[in-house]
Amino acid sequence: METVIGIRGPDFVMLAADCVQASSIVVMKSDHNKIHKIADKIAMATIGDAGDSNQFTEFISKNLALYKMRNGYELSPKAAAHFTRRNLADYLRSRTPYQVNMFLGGFDDKEGPELHFIDYLANAKSLPFGAQGYGGYFSASILDRYYHDKLTEAESYEILKKCVAEIQKRLIVNLKNFNVVVIDKNGIKNLEPITSVKLDAAIAAAQGAQGVRAH
Repeated sequence: METVIGIRGPDFVMLAADCVQASSIVVMKSDHNKIHKIADKIAMATIGDAGDSNQFTEFISKNLALYKMRNGYELSPKAAAHFTRRNLADYLRSRTPYQVNMFLGGFDDKEGPELHFIDYLANAKSLPFGAQGYGGYFSASILDRYYHDKLTEAESYEILKKCVAEIQKRLIVNLKNFNVVVIDKNGIKNLEPITSVKLDAAIAAAQGAQGVRAH
């Protein structure tokens, strides 16, 4: 019932992930951060089994750090995505596969922004935008409708707000908080979380403004 969303702009990548950690039908916590920094300009937004997500993310980040120590430079986002996919594929053929779906986003000084879809079956694809999890069923059409090649960060954030509002309106599970990060040439930056309280307040203000204009 989790959701992650990714958008690649002309000079940035934006990732959003819900904050719910659940076990079966029980919500364990509502402030769980599913967006992990794995390098200076690379982040990974994961959903799936909580233990697998944390362990696999830690495994990838430590290996990227080891590569930097040995070679004096970091892997590019594209290389990090290939490394991640290869390890998922290897573990898939073992007795301990990882049940993890993710978006890997990053910025490379030469190639620019990169957004990669990777699922637990080790399928990987570079995309301009996408969503995984049950919320993806309600986000795909919004992303397709509003995405364009010259998106600004502000426009991308507004698209994410539209996606989250639709998810909260139509998905039976309450995903009320979403963390958001943006990755660009300056590194990884946390944006203001998208919450149901703020979205409801914005909708109420808009409706109030329309009522004033009507009178």
